[in-house]
Amino acid sequence: MPEPFTSSRLTVAELSESDLLARIFPRLHGGDSSSLLLGPGDDAAIVAAPDGRTVVSIDTQVVDQDFRLEWNNGYRTSGYDVGWKAAAQNLSDINAMGARATSLVVSLTMPPETLVSWVEDFADGLSAGIRELGASDCAVAGGDLGRGRELAVSVAILGTLDGHAPVLRSGARPGDTLALAGTVGRAAAGLALLESAVPVHDLTQEQRALLDTQCRPWPPLEAGPLARDSGATALMDISDGLVRDGARLAAASNVVLNLDPAALKELAAPLQPAATLLGGDPMPWVLGGGEDHGLLAAFPSDVQLPHGFTAIGSVEAPAATASAGVTIAGRPADTVGWDHFAD
Repeated sequence: MPEPFTSSRLTVAELSESDLLARIFPRLHGGDSSSLLLGPGDDAAIVAAPDGRTVVSIDTQVVDQDFRLEWNNGYRTSGYDVGWKAAAQNLSDINAMGARATSLVVSLTMPPETLVSWVEDFADGLSAGIRELGASDCAVAGGDLGRGRELAVSVAILGTLDGHAPVLRSGARPGDTLALAGTVGRAAAGLALLESAVPVHDLTQEQRALLDTQCRPWPPLEAGPLARDSGATALMDISDGLVRDGARLAAASNVVLNLDPAALKELAAPLQPAATLLGGDPMPWVLGGGEDHGLLAAFPSDVQLPHGFTAIGSVEAPAATASAGVTIAGRPADTVGWDHFAD
């Protein structure tokens, strides 16, 4: 994955807001949304809602909480990385409703010493993430720039259901097949590599690919609407870990998600290059690692799983003396995933 070229030492404190916006606006080429009636340049954007409903989500990244500018292994997070990830994690939330993203607005808070080139890289990464992840109908409608003590990025995203019913967390039923689109554990393995003492330049191609998943995830955006059209009873973005997010879906549906050990073993296999290097076990990354933004789904057992989905377990009714939750081959899964306030 190439690092964006940065040469200028100009900081945002040396430009006016208008000058900085003039550098950013030409770079914000996301999708071409017919829903965007008025884009950047006025006090607010105007977005059409022909479906009569709007799907809305928002996510924030804060330096030293959600990313580091320089990691222990020497990797430097570029503005491109942060922009791409901002697009990916918000697009994934819309995808998890079986919806299609139409527009987004972004707020960027920066210390005065932030390099202008970093901000330009951010705009490039945001636009590239939208395009390359396949959100061709999602346009950047506008945003806000502000000065603050720490670097923070917030994106609010809008989507449409195109006349369909949303697919919620609460619809899974006993007897359904539990399936996954995308990956789990790769971003967690990448995070472990970033936090390790192994220099980034010493990583193998397989190990570097895991690191790249943490910095620039690839949510399977085609999977949400495809799952909806194939009769999915429940959908959820896996951002905080398979077990933690699975428990949320299980609680919303009042069911037990029983994971298949053989399927988990297959998910762990691609993580072995990082586990071998760091002397660990890849399974905790599979169960507890977030930020791949894979899609967890439940389908009726008589439905053929749509392209891109793999069965990883089953949906069962809770036992009389047990509550909703996640099990592995019938045994409770107690792996803890990401918690924004505890971690």
